[in-house]
Amino acid sequence: MIENKHVTVRQAAETFSLEVLGGKEQLGRIIAKPQVRRPGLEFLNHFSFIAKGHVQILGRNEISYLRTLDAEEARHRIGYMVTYDPPCIVITSNQKEPEGLLLHCGEANIPVLRTSDSMTDFVQKLNRFLLNQLAEEIAIHGVCVNVSGIGVLLRGKSGVGKSETAHTLIGRGHRLVSDDIVVLRKLSPQTLLGTHDGSNKEFLALRSVGLLNVVRMYGRTSFQEETRIALDIELIEWQKDALNNELEVDVKYKEYMGVKIPHIQIQLQPGRDVAGLIEAAANNWYLRMQGYSAAEEFRHRLEEAFHDEEEE
Repeated sequence: MIENKHVTVRQAAETFSLEVLGGKEQLGRIIAKPQVRRPGLEFLNHFSFIAKGHVQILGRNEISYLRTLDAEEARHRIGYMVTYDPPCIVITSNQKEPEGLLLHCGEANIPVLRTSDSMTDFVQKLNRFLLNQLAEEIAIHGVCVNVSGIGVLLRGKSGVGKSETAHTLIGRGHRLVSDDIVVLRKLSPQTLLGTHDGSNKEFLALRSVGLLNVVRMYGRTSFQEETRIALDIELIEWQKDALNNELEVDVKYKEYMGVKIPHIQIQLQPGRDVAGLIEAAANNWYLRMQGYSAAEEFRHRLEEAFHDEEEE
Protein backbone atom coordinates (compact mmCIF):
# COMPACT_ATOMS: atom_id res chain seq x y z
CA MET A 1 0.00 0.00 0.00
CA ILE A 2 1.25 3.46 -0.90
CA GLU A 3 0.86 5.66 2.16
CA ASN A 4 0.37 9.37 2.80
CA LYS A 5 -1.07 10.29 -0.56
CA HIS A 6 -1.87 13.93 -0.98
CA VAL A 7 -2.20 16.73 -3.50
CA THR A 8 -1.05 20.29 -2.92
CA VAL A 9 -2.85 23.39 -4.12
CA ARG A 10 0.26 24.13 -6.20
CA GLN A 11 -0.10 20.82 -8.05
CA ALA A 12 -3.73 21.59 -8.88
CA ALA A 13 -2.85 25.14 -9.93
CA GLU A 14 -0.09 23.93 -12.24
CA THR A 15 -2.18 21.09 -13.67
CA PHE A 16 -5.05 23.39 -14.65
CA SER A 17 -3.05 26.61 -15.26
CA LEU A 18 -4.93 28.49 -12.56
CA GLU A 19 -4.31 32.19 -11.95
CA VAL A 20 -3.26 32.93 -8.37
CA LEU A 21 -5.15 35.96 -7.04
CA GLY A 22 -3.98 35.68 -3.45
CA GLY A 23 -2.00 33.47 -1.09
CA LYS A 24 0.96 32.57 -3.31
CA GLU A 25 2.96 31.67 -0.24
CA GLN A 26 0.25 29.18 0.82
CA LEU A 27 0.21 27.01 -2.33
CA GLY A 28 1.76 24.17 -0.36
CA ARG A 29 -1.54 23.59 1.49
CA ILE A 30 -2.76 20.01 1.29
CA ILE A 31 -5.93 18.92 -0.52
CA ALA A 32 -6.99 15.71 1.21
CA LYS A 33 -10.62 15.32 0.08
CA PRO A 34 -11.46 14.25 -3.49
CA GLN A 35 -14.81 16.03 -3.83
CA VAL A 36 -15.05 19.80 -4.29
CA ARG A 37 -17.99 21.86 -3.03
CA ARG A 38 -20.06 24.82 -4.15
CA PRO A 39 -20.89 26.96 -1.13
CA GLY A 40 -24.58 26.88 -0.28
CA LEU A 41 -25.28 26.54 3.42
CA GLU A 42 -21.72 27.73 4.00
CA PHE A 43 -22.88 31.18 2.86
CA LEU A 44 -25.89 31.26 5.17
CA ASN A 45 -24.45 30.56 8.59
CA HIS A 46 -22.07 28.26 10.42
CA PHE A 47 -23.28 24.63 10.59
CA SER A 48 -21.10 22.16 12.46
CA PHE A 49 -22.35 19.19 10.42
CA ILE A 50 -21.03 20.47 7.09
CA ALA A 51 -17.82 18.70 6.06
CA LYS A 52 -14.71 20.81 6.31
CA GLY A 53 -11.56 20.78 4.22
CA HIS A 54 -13.12 20.67 0.74
CA VAL A 55 -12.00 22.92 -2.13
CA GLN A 56 -14.70 25.58 -2.55
CA ILE A 57 -15.72 26.68 -6.05
CA LEU A 58 -17.39 30.03 -6.77
CA GLY A 59 -19.34 30.09 -10.02
CA ARG A 60 -21.59 32.71 -11.57
CA ASN A 61 -24.54 31.83 -9.30
CA GLU A 62 -22.52 32.15 -6.10
CA ILE A 63 -20.88 35.43 -7.04
CA SER A 64 -24.16 36.85 -8.39
CA TYR A 65 -25.77 36.00 -5.04
CA LEU A 66 -23.04 37.79 -3.10
CA ARG A 67 -23.49 40.87 -5.30
CA THR A 68 -27.16 41.09 -4.31
CA LEU A 69 -26.04 41.72 -0.71
CA ASP A 70 -24.66 44.92 0.71
CA ALA A 71 -20.89 44.99 1.18
CA GLU A 72 -20.90 44.26 4.91
CA GLU A 73 -23.34 41.33 4.62
CA ALA A 74 -21.39 39.85 1.71
CA ARG A 75 -18.20 39.95 3.76
CA HIS A 76 -20.02 38.15 6.61
CA ARG A 77 -21.19 35.40 4.24
CA ILE A 78 -17.67 34.98 2.88
CA GLY A 79 -16.45 34.77 6.46
CA TYR A 80 -18.82 31.86 7.11
CA MET A 81 -17.41 29.97 4.12
CA VAL A 82 -13.82 30.54 5.24
CA THR A 83 -14.54 28.94 8.63
CA TYR A 84 -14.90 25.59 6.84
CA ASP A 85 -11.16 25.75 6.16
CA PRO A 86 -11.04 25.02 2.42
CA PRO A 87 -7.52 24.24 1.10
CA CYS A 88 -8.23 26.90 -1.53
CA ILE A 89 -11.05 28.78 -3.22
CA VAL A 90 -11.40 28.79 -7.00
CA ILE A 91 -13.37 31.36 -9.01
CA THR A 92 -14.61 30.12 -12.39
CA SER A 93 -15.39 31.84 -15.71
CA ASN A 94 -12.71 34.52 -15.17
CA GLN A 95 -15.03 36.44 -12.85
CA LYS A 96 -13.83 39.26 -10.65
CA GLU A 97 -13.40 38.21 -7.05
CA PRO A 98 -16.17 39.45 -4.69
CA GLU A 99 -15.31 42.21 -2.25
CA GLY A 100 -13.83 40.94 0.98
CA LEU A 101 -12.79 37.53 -0.35
CA LEU A 102 -9.06 38.24 -0.58
CA LEU A 103 -9.09 39.90 2.84
CA HIS A 104 -10.79 36.99 4.62
CA CYS A 105 -8.71 34.38 2.81
CA GLY A 106 -5.50 36.30 3.47
CA GLU A 107 -6.22 36.32 7.20
CA ALA A 108 -6.94 32.58 7.12
CA ASN A 109 -3.96 31.73 4.84
CA ILE A 110 -6.24 30.32 2.13
CA PRO A 111 -5.12 30.73 -1.52
CA VAL A 112 -7.59 32.22 -3.99
CA LEU A 113 -7.33 31.01 -7.60
CA ARG A 114 -9.16 31.71 -10.84
CA THR A 115 -9.89 29.78 -14.04
CA SER A 116 -11.45 30.64 -17.38
CA ASP A 117 -13.35 27.33 -17.34
CA SER A 118 -17.04 27.28 -16.57
CA MET A 119 -18.25 25.92 -13.23
CA THR A 120 -19.48 22.66 -14.78
CA ASP A 121 -16.34 21.95 -16.77
CA PHE A 122 -13.91 22.81 -13.99
CA VAL A 123 -15.72 20.86 -11.26
CA GLN A 124 -15.73 17.75 -13.45
CA LYS A 125 -12.04 18.08 -14.30
CA LEU A 126 -10.90 18.84 -10.76
CA ASN A 127 -13.03 16.08 -9.20
CA ARG A 128 -11.62 13.56 -11.69
CA PHE A 129 -8.07 14.73 -11.01
CA LEU A 130 -8.43 14.59 -7.22
CA LEU A 131 -10.19 11.24 -7.26
CA ASN A 132 -7.37 9.74 -9.31
CA GLN A 133 -4.60 11.31 -7.27
CA LEU A 134 -6.07 10.56 -3.85
CA ALA A 135 -7.41 7.08 -4.56
CA GLU A 136 -6.28 4.18 -2.37
CA GLU A 137 -3.72 2.19 -4.34
CA ILE A 138 -1.43 -0.82 -4.29
CA ALA A 139 1.35 -2.04 -6.55
CA ILE A 140 1.38 -5.68 -7.69
CA HIS A 141 3.56 -7.87 -9.89
CA GLY A 142 1.94 -8.48 -13.27
CA VAL A 143 1.15 -6.98 -16.66
CA CYS A 144 -1.74 -4.70 -17.54
CA VAL A 145 -3.07 -4.47 -21.10
CA ASN A 146 -6.09 -2.99 -22.82
CA VAL A 147 -7.69 -5.53 -25.15
CA SER A 148 -10.27 -4.01 -27.50
CA GLY A 149 -11.14 -1.40 -24.89
CA ILE A 150 -11.26 -3.87 -22.00
CA GLY A 151 -8.71 -3.64 -19.19
CA VAL A 152 -7.02 -6.97 -18.44
CA LEU A 153 -4.66 -7.75 -15.59
CA LEU A 154 -2.28 -10.64 -16.40
CA ARG A 155 -0.73 -12.48 -13.49
CA GLY A 156 1.33 -15.61 -13.01
CA LYS A 157 4.66 -16.90 -11.76
CA SER A 158 7.84 -15.18 -12.88
CA GLY A 159 8.89 -16.47 -16.30
CA VAL A 160 5.47 -17.87 -17.19
CA GLY A 161 5.23 -15.61 -20.26
CA LYS A 162 3.16 -12.61 -19.23
CA SER A 163 5.32 -10.03 -21.03
CA GLU A 164 5.69 -12.21 -24.12
CA THR A 165 1.90 -12.56 -24.26
CA ALA A 166 1.52 -8.79 -23.92
CA HIS A 167 3.96 -8.35 -26.81
CA THR A 168 1.84 -10.63 -29.00
CA LEU A 169 -1.29 -8.68 -28.05
CA ILE A 170 0.43 -5.39 -28.99
CA GLY A 171 1.23 -6.91 -32.37
CA ARG A 172 -2.48 -7.59 -32.83
CA GLY A 173 -3.38 -3.95 -32.24
CA HIS A 174 -4.01 -3.92 -28.48
CA ARG A 175 -2.30 -1.66 -25.94
CA LEU A 176 0.20 -1.99 -23.14
CA VAL A 177 -0.55 -0.16 -19.90
CA SER A 178 2.15 -1.49 -17.58
CA ASP A 179 4.70 -4.29 -17.44
CA ASP A 180 6.17 -5.96 -14.34
CA ILE A 181 4.76 -3.48 -11.81
CA VAL A 182 1.07 -2.55 -12.07
CA VAL A 183 -0.37 0.20 -9.88
CA LEU A 184 -4.01 -0.45 -8.98
CA ARG A 185 -6.14 2.49 -7.83
CA LYS A 186 -9.51 2.09 -6.17
CA LEU A 187 -11.76 4.80 -7.59
CA SER A 188 -14.98 3.42 -6.09
CA PRO A 189 -16.26 0.21 -4.46
CA GLN A 190 -16.81 -1.14 -7.99
CA THR A 191 -14.02 0.51 -9.97
CA LEU A 192 -10.35 -0.44 -10.14
CA LEU A 193 -7.94 1.47 -12.35
CA GLY A 194 -4.68 -0.01 -13.63
CA THR A 195 -1.70 2.14 -14.53
CA HIS A 196 2.13 2.27 -14.44
CA ASP A 197 4.37 3.67 -11.70
CA GLY A 198 6.07 6.23 -13.95
CA SER A 199 9.44 4.50 -14.16
CA ASN A 200 8.12 1.66 -16.35
CA LYS A 201 5.94 3.82 -18.59
CA GLU A 202 5.98 2.51 -22.20
CA PHE A 203 8.56 -0.20 -21.36
CA LEU A 204 8.15 -3.93 -21.93
CA ALA A 205 10.82 -6.40 -20.79
CA LEU A 206 11.25 -9.58 -22.85
CA ARG A 207 13.51 -12.41 -21.79
CA SER A 208 16.41 -13.02 -24.21
CA VAL A 209 15.60 -9.78 -26.03
CA GLY A 210 15.78 -7.03 -23.42
CA LEU A 211 13.89 -3.84 -22.67
CA LEU A 212 11.64 -2.42 -25.40
CA ASN A 213 10.02 0.98 -25.68
CA VAL A 214 6.75 -0.02 -27.32
CA VAL A 215 5.88 3.53 -28.40
CA ARG A 216 9.21 3.97 -30.21
CA MET A 217 8.91 0.55 -31.83
CA TYR A 218 5.20 0.26 -32.60
CA GLY A 219 3.79 3.78 -32.38
CA ARG A 220 1.71 5.80 -29.96
CA THR A 221 -1.36 3.56 -30.28
CA SER A 222 0.55 0.65 -28.70
CA PHE A 223 0.44 2.29 -25.25
CA GLN A 224 -2.28 3.55 -22.92
CA GLU A 225 -1.76 5.49 -19.67
CA GLU A 226 -4.45 3.74 -17.65
CA THR A 227 -7.44 1.44 -18.00
CA ARG A 228 -10.34 0.25 -15.90
CA ILE A 229 -9.66 -3.34 -14.87
CA ALA A 230 -12.44 -5.64 -16.06
CA LEU A 231 -10.71 -9.06 -16.00
CA ASP A 232 -8.07 -10.73 -13.87
CA ILE A 233 -6.38 -13.51 -15.87
CA GLU A 234 -3.88 -15.86 -14.28
CA LEU A 235 -1.50 -17.80 -16.52
CA ILE A 236 -0.76 -21.21 -15.00
CA GLU A 237 1.02 -24.40 -15.99
CA TRP A 238 -0.92 -27.05 -17.89
CA GLN A 239 -2.84 -29.44 -15.64
CA LYS A 240 -3.06 -32.78 -17.43
CA ASP A 241 -5.98 -34.26 -15.51
CA ALA A 242 -8.01 -31.08 -15.12
CA LEU A 243 -11.49 -30.79 -16.65
CA ASN A 244 -11.15 -28.24 -19.45
CA ASN A 245 -14.30 -28.68 -21.52
CA GLU A 246 -16.97 -27.02 -19.36
CA LEU A 247 -19.78 -25.38 -21.33
CA GLU A 248 -19.48 -22.33 -19.13
CA VAL A 249 -17.11 -21.71 -16.26
CA ASP A 250 -18.72 -20.37 -13.09
CA VAL A 251 -17.61 -16.80 -12.51
CA LYS A 252 -14.86 -16.55 -9.93
CA TYR A 253 -13.45 -13.34 -8.50
CA LYS A 254 -10.16 -11.88 -7.35
CA GLU A 255 -10.42 -9.11 -4.78
CA TYR A 256 -8.20 -6.03 -4.65
CA MET A 257 -8.80 -3.45 -1.92
CA GLY A 258 -12.35 -4.72 -1.59
CA VAL A 259 -13.11 -4.51 -5.33
CA LYS A 260 -14.10 -7.85 -6.89
CA ILE A 261 -12.78 -8.50 -10.40
CA PRO A 262 -13.89 -11.49 -12.53
CA HIS A 263 -11.04 -14.02 -12.51
CA ILE A 264 -10.14 -16.84 -14.87
CA GLN A 265 -7.15 -19.14 -15.29
CA ILE A 266 -5.57 -19.97 -18.64
CA GLN A 267 -3.44 -23.09 -18.74
CA LEU A 268 -0.25 -22.90 -20.77
CA GLN A 269 0.96 -25.54 -23.19
CA PRO A 270 3.33 -25.35 -26.18
CA GLY A 271 1.39 -24.35 -29.27
CA ARG A 272 -1.54 -22.76 -27.44
CA ASP A 273 -2.54 -19.33 -28.73
CA VAL A 274 -2.59 -17.65 -25.32
CA ALA A 275 -3.04 -14.16 -26.76
CA GLY A 276 -6.00 -15.41 -28.78
CA LEU A 277 -7.53 -16.96 -25.66
CA ILE A 278 -7.17 -13.63 -23.83
CA GLU A 279 -8.90 -11.86 -26.74
CA ALA A 280 -11.68 -14.44 -26.57
CA ALA A 281 -12.01 -14.03 -22.79
CA ALA A 282 -12.22 -10.24 -23.11
CA ASN A 283 -14.82 -10.39 -25.89
CA ASN A 284 -16.83 -13.02 -24.01
CA TRP A 285 -16.81 -10.82 -20.89
CA TYR A 286 -18.10 -7.91 -22.98
CA LEU A 287 -20.96 -10.03 -24.35
CA ARG A 288 -21.87 -11.12 -20.83
CA MET A 289 -22.05 -7.48 -19.78
CA GLN A 290 -24.49 -6.98 -22.67
CA GLY A 291 -26.64 -9.82 -21.31
CA TYR A 292 -25.62 -12.53 -23.79
CA SER A 293 -24.42 -16.02 -22.84
CA ALA A 294 -23.31 -18.48 -25.52
CA ALA A 295 -23.84 -21.37 -23.07
CA GLU A 296 -27.41 -20.25 -22.38
CA GLU A 297 -28.15 -20.03 -26.09
CA PHE A 298 -26.64 -23.49 -26.64
CA ARG A 299 -28.74 -24.99 -23.83
CA HIS A 300 -31.81 -23.29 -25.25
CA ARG A 301 -31.18 -24.88 -28.65
CA LEU A 302 -30.79 -28.32 -27.04
CA GLU A 303 -34.05 -27.86 -25.14
CA GLU A 304 -35.87 -26.85 -28.33
CA ALA A 305 -34.46 -29.86 -30.19
CA PHE A 306 -35.49 -32.19 -27.35
CA HIS A 307 -38.97 -30.65 -27.29
CA ASP A 308 -39.35 -31.09 -31.07
CA GLU A 309 -38.37 -34.76 -30.78
CA GLU A 310 -41.02 -35.33 -28.11
CA GLU A 311 -43.72 -33.84 -30.33
CA GLU A 312 -42.86 -36.09 -33.28
